[in-house]
Amino acid sequence: MVKVDLITGFLGSGKTTFIKKYAKYLMDTGENICILENDFGAVNVDMMLLQGLMGDKCELEMVAGGCDEDCHRRRFKTKLISMGMCGYDRVLIEPSGIFDVDEFFDILREEPLDRWYEIGSVYTIVDAGLNTDLSESSRYMLAQQAACAGKIVMSRTQCVSPEKEKETEDFLQKVLAEFQCSRSLEHDIYRKDWNKMNDSDFQELTKSGYRTEKCGKLWMDQREAYTSVYYMNLPIQETELKDVAERILKDKECGKVFRIKGFLKKEDGSWLELNITHDQMSVEPIPKGQEVIIVIGEKLNQEKINWYLGKQL
Repeated sequence: MVKVDLITGFLGSGKTTFIKKYAKYLMDTGENICILENDFGAVNVDMMLLQGLMGDKCELEMVAGGCDEDCHRRRFKTKLISMGMCGYDRVLIEPSGIFDVDEFFDILREEPLDRWYEIGSVYTIVDAGLNTDLSESSRYMLAQQAACAGKIVMSRTQCVSPEKEKETEDFLQKVLAEFQCSRSLEHDIYRKDWNKMNDSDFQELTKSGYRTEKCGKLWMDQREAYTSVYYMNLPIQETELKDVAERILKDKECGKVFRIKGFLKKEDGSWLELNITHDQMSVEPIPKGQEVIIVIGEKLNQEKINWYLGKQL
């Protein structure tokens, strides 16, 4: 059977970075893998970020977004069926940061997938410097992801103080309790700096498995709670965009903005990868990109965001 690992995490937690490192380890051990990007969005920036992994040992697939929840679920299942006979040893699934984890377990228990796939490990990536000012719906999504993870993998531990990391871990435990989950995370948190991880670390992580803990249900429509605003071929330069992005994140009239990500094409034809949150502003060179900027958050005011980006409609 094909092992399936799920890598969850809240928006901007570092899922794609973790997958790059994890996938390289798996390929180095000889596994044939496929990375499945499963996103509700109509444009998948993370797919572009993983292009460098493609080769004889790694393929990339995507479940197209931009549809309703039932349609997206059908596409997810259909994609897994089509992949079932491709000879992969392992499939890594990176969903949206607002993914309902129950969907993953439910679909893999349906025929014929239950005869082809087995669940390997579930990882939840959590930024050690997590901004704990989260709405009820966001806390629920975080609790649901943490409840079933075999390991909580802390990202950016080298960037925060031990006190802040402890604050984040305590917050996670409180969020689980808030939604009636009795799980204790004490022995299930991985804290090592990712830059210092070696093959032994990844080998140990592959044994993480998953948990069947449950959270109390919070009724919510993810598409109403979380939205994305897309800008294609935006005529803006790096310095200006950094300034505008900072203003958008601070302006409550724009809504509760979690993350601004995408790519910029410089005048010399080279590309920059953009990843901006309240806690970090990263603009790094990348071999190839797509001229798209995505603003992600809760109850976004597109008109106000348009005004900042000079896209008044």
